[in-house]
Amino acid sequence: MLITLIFILGYAAIAFEHPIKINKTASALLVGTLCWTIYAFQNHESANIHDQLSHHLSAIAEILFFLFGAMTIVELIDAHQGFKIITDQISSKNTVILLWTIGLIAFFLSAVLDNLTASIVMVSLLRKIISDSNQRKFFAGIVIIAANSGGAWSPIGDVTTTMLWIGGQISAINIMTRLFIPSLVSLVVPLIYLSFKMKGQTVNNQPVEDENFLETTAKERNIMFFVGLGTLLFVPIFKTLTHLPPYMGMMFGLGLVWVVGEILHSKKDEDERKPFTASYALSRIDSSSILFFLGILLAIGCLESTGLLQDLAKTMNESIGNQDIIILLIGLASSIVDNVPLVAAAMGMYDLTSFPADHKIWEFLAYCAGTGGSILIIGSAAGVAVMGMEKIDFLWYLKRISLLALLGYFAGAGMYLLAF
Repeated sequence: MLITLIFILGYAAIAFEHPIKINKTASALLVGTLCWTIYAFQNHESANIHDQLSHHLSAIAEILFFLFGAMTIVELIDAHQGFKIITDQISSKNTVILLWTIGLIAFFLSAVLDNLTASIVMVSLLRKIISDSNQRKFFAGIVIIAANSGGAWSPIGDVTTTMLWIGGQISAINIMTRLFIPSLVSLVVPLIYLSFKMKGQTVNNQPVEDENFLETTAKERNIMFFVGLGTLLFVPIFKTLTHLPPYMGMMFGLGLVWVVGEILHSKKDEDERKPFTASYALSRIDSSSILFFLGILLAIGCLESTGLLQDLAKTMNESIGNQDIIILLIGLASSIVDNVPLVAAAMGMYDLTSFPADHKIWEFLAYCAGTGGSILIIGSAAGVAVMGMEKIDFLWYLKRISLLALLGYFAGAGMYLLAF
């Protein structure tokens, strides 16, 4: 009960970051460490707790290193103005057209990369297109919905879909064909609503001037853009070929981009080379958002280790009974706590003997866990990354984006249940 209380208080502190004037990263780190500290005091088997913490830290480190590498590669592309290749093609000032363009790009990019990497790339693009911070935040909110929707139908687009794929609960072709339409509906419905609401509005899409801007040649821009994006696209291929965790592919990609950058600027003197080096890019990435991830995931790991999440899942199964409603509620719960332990608990509740591969329950779980995280900004890796990059307030997102995400979530769920 004490651990649960601390988690709820910490969650509230993160939500009301601006009114209480305490950075969300500090709150997350305190919650994560306090939960484990109390668990350690209540449990005298220190070796067992140490093993559990090491297990969770290993999984958390994979996510953090993945995020670390992706942000650095994107920063290197950005330093070379590589995104001009895309931003130069996006010239419309019509808000509706721009919303559909950004949303659909994020949707399909997320399926090819993953929702976390796609969000980082898209926010970097938005910074080059939209100068007004409030308008950019709104578009970033749509990116979160689009990236999570795009990740749900692809076996490599969302970590929970990947878990189900690796665990044998779903097959790649089946999940893509069965979830593509519901996932697309979960994005299209909010966009249709916004098309009517924002009709006639314009957006200030003048390029944002960067105080550290340095002109690069077309050759340098093209090389870094295609090498950088190519390494990001190679990550899921690397995972499929080697069966190593995705962060290994990301670290390989970072090393490759680093080497290409060094060779590209090898003839320049030290001062000229510095803004284009990976070392400089590392100093510009948002470290606080990575630490925020650490704190949140440590807290969730503690809730899982104490059995609280598993008990919640079993209680729902006993009291509700209807599998469709349970999966819908798991999706809604994934907007509050991380969807990984929730899906892991569901995988433990329903065995492959009773529910074989490609059973409806696994497909619906992949959709709900993937898209449900969009309802609150801290409900998904994509949301947390965008929150850190654009300094989006929890309550701001709740007021302006959450209802749109909820509308899309139920629309896509309804489409799946009607079809299957």
